[in-house]
Amino acid sequence: MVYPREVLNRLKWTKEESLDGAVIWYVHRGVPGDVMKVSGSNIKELGQGFFETSDAMIPYHRIIKIEYNGRVVFDKSREGRK
Repeated sequence: MVYPREVLNRLKWTKEESLDGAVIWYVHRGVPGDVMKVSGSNIKELGQGFFETSDAMIPYHRIIKIEYNGRVVFDKSREGRK
């Protein structure tokens, strides 16, 4: 099983990749559809149990999908079926 934190760290630290090309979709209760997205360029820090933007600290377990340059690199709904 691949975890969202691993994916984000790989994007951050791999020379040919970067968080700037990522879009992170996560559960955010109270907004229409209960889902929001944030650009990887807005990530300030990758913590142990959450990632931090200038507006919020978002727990990794709320991430449902990560896209990188238009390609899905993490999909929580598919991880449980492997």
